[in-house]
Amino acid sequence: MVEITSYASSSRGNCYRITDGITPLLLEIGIPWKVVREKMNFQTSSLAGALITHSHNDHAGHVKDAIKAGIDCYMSQQTAEAKGLEGHRVKVIEPLKQFDVGSWAVLPFPTQHDCAGSLGFLLATQGGEKLLFITDSYYCKYLFKGLTHIMIECNHSTEILRNNVESDLLAREQKNRLMQSHFSLENVKKFLQANDLSKVQKIHLLHLSDSNSDAEYFKREIEKLTGKLVIVAKP
Repeated sequence: MVEITSYASSSRGNCYRITDGITPLLLEIGIPWKVVREKMNFQTSSLAGALITHSHNDHAGHVKDAIKAGIDCYMSQQTAEAKGLEGHRVKVIEPLKQFDVGSWAVLPFPTQHDCAGSLGFLLATQGGEKLLFITDSYYCKYLFKGLTHIMIECNHSTEILRNNVESDLLAREQKNRLMQSHFSLENVKKFLQANDLSKVQKIHLLHLSDSNSDAEYFKREIEKLTGKLVIVAKP
């Protein structure tokens, strides 16, 4: 059974632990490695690896320390180059080419972000469960069948953005950047409506903006739309 634990989920840092009961993995290492070790009760040697979506520091800022600790880290060539990473622990992967990490089958796919080589991941267990992980992408052009767990960024809503710009709480340049690089509530809804949710057990909303989101409202809206259990990852 898939288990998901959020260690951090915000613009200050992102890191999640997932397991299928056999193989534990990290998704992102955007928080200090010593914090990861503490949250895992110093059992990081149990990890089979870490999947990194892109090179921005809140997602990959501490990958080098994980590599030094002996953790295999999977990422695109662009991400490895941007972070100056090399060595046998750096596992370069390509979009739409499946690979295995322990008992997980992992399919990386390109996402729409202002960072070269950004990826999302579809992870399948040997028991038939499917976990979708998408963050830092303003939309996703792919459709997925048979998903059981969804981890998806829900960074902001266009209404809150508009109100903040009108009240001078948000620069227009920042608004444009958010809209062109991060998933909005509205686009999350469209994405979920376009996909097969019949087997979905839980939807995790990730990476909410400090000032341009409303966790309780987002949770209610997605629960009302999907009829599924929705969990908002804590910052």
